[in-house]
Amino acid sequence: MPMRVAMLSAECEPWAKTGGLADVVDALARALGRLSGEAVETPVDVFLPRYRIVPEPQAIERTQVLSVPDPVSETGVAEVTILDVPAGGYRLRLVDHPAAFDRDGFYGDASGDFPDNAWRFGLFCRAALEALRTDGRPLDVLHLHDWHTGPAAVQRDTAYASDSIIGRAAILLTLHNLAYHGWTPRADLGQLGLEPGDGVIDKDAYGIDLLAAGIERAELVNTVSPGFAKEALTAEFGMGLDGALKAKRDRFIGILNGLDTEVWDPATDADTAAPFSLADRSGKAACRADLLRRIGFDADDPGLVIGMIGRLDPQKGFDLLEAATPALLERGVRLVVQGSGHPSLADPFRGIAHARPDRVAFIERFDRVMARRIYAGADCFAMPSRFEPCGQGQMIALRYGTPPIVHRVGGLADTVIDETTHRGVGTGFAFGAATVDSLLHAIDAAMRMRAAGGTAWEGLLDRGMAVDFDWVTGSAPSYVDAYRRAIALRG
Repeated sequence: MPMRVAMLSAECEPWAKTGGLADVVDALARALGRLSGEAVETPVDVFLPRYRIVPEPQAIERTQVLSVPDPVSETGVAEVTILDVPAGGYRLRLVDHPAAFDRDGFYGDASGDFPDNAWRFGLFCRAALEALRTDGRPLDVLHLHDWHTGPAAVQRDTAYASDSIIGRAAILLTLHNLAYHGWTPRADLGQLGLEPGDGVIDKDAYGIDLLAAGIERAELVNTVSPGFAKEALTAEFGMGLDGALKAKRDRFIGILNGLDTEVWDPATDADTAAPFSLADRSGKAACRADLLRRIGFDADDPGLVIGMIGRLDPQKGFDLLEAATPALLERGVRLVVQGSGHPSLADPFRGIAHARPDRVAFIERFDRVMARRIYAGADCFAMPSRFEPCGQGQMIALRYGTPPIVHRVGGLADTVIDETTHRGVGTGFAFGAATVDSLLHAIDAAMRMRAAGGTAWEGLLDRGMAVDFDWVTGSAPSYVDAYRRAIALRG
């Protein structure tokens, strides 16, 4: 019999996205639907909060109103609406409760995180489990993503411990970002319906780390690359969770992220100026010229153009690129940076772009179309992340013939082969230390190779575009194997 799988996630492309979590959930759910055979029952269910920004669904298969236990309600229950929406290969199940999710941000606003996030995501998880329970169909796997779904692991083992549907389900927890734990202090435990000494929280505890709680209770835990799985077991990269992950022993694994090669295909991308492919890369020049004209750069200037796209977060290394910018401008390099987030990272780029609009473009928003134009039109793509579980930016850049320049950590080390140390087989440029000098050294190597041109540069582009990161042929079958193992462990 095929396995029934339900995913819970705080983000899912294209409905709600701040980073790679959304891309992975959407792409993996669709890939599971495209796998041949009968391993997984389709469509897979994907539960997502109905934030204010979530677009109105064009089609709704079912609307279900549930009375969900709510620890902060005066009545002890809340009415939550579940909207089932067909989503291109899986079933999106929007959890609609305006008091929790009808806000401008997903996790917080300009003042910081919402103080009731524990309640919001605890209610989201409880509503998802209630919906699955009322479906009345056997559930084999709860696939949880990041801290926001940690409450579901606790709820399975407490409120649903004896439930014939939820209580028997195995949990696979995927860690996309270890920097965020969902820490809930002692004073806020009531938002989760918990209290010290209740059998979940020790009577002397200061609170609960929802990500750690999920790790502890899940049958199987994975992160999104083998390289980061090894790094996460160290104090440097484990973000305080290395002990919990070591305790899982062989039940903590790495599965490399994939790439949806139908969504990301320069040969069919309608948002770029011209199609191109590994077999015929001639259209890339038109994409470059189009990008440079749109941002006010001289399209005839042959100097290196570096693109960078991402969330403005210290993790991503935007500050390294900003600090390197004066030296890069002296070298004739031009930068196209797209992102939004922390003001301390946005302000310097805003200032540089204002002072040198002919050399630096700063696009301070999340713009899907412009992102595609940057991937297709830039000469190189920068990802100097301080740590990186995996990321997809470097994979997209490779597919679009734009060699990535990356810090050699985690999933970046797993997906980009450094041409300077592996001449003739590399796919990009990797540097070993998260410093401005190391980044400049890698950029200089890229500049020299591109300036020389010829078969060496074209071969680098050929190798990058030929790498196969397709979910269906690579990572999705590994998740199917992980589901089977989690079920066996639960049994």
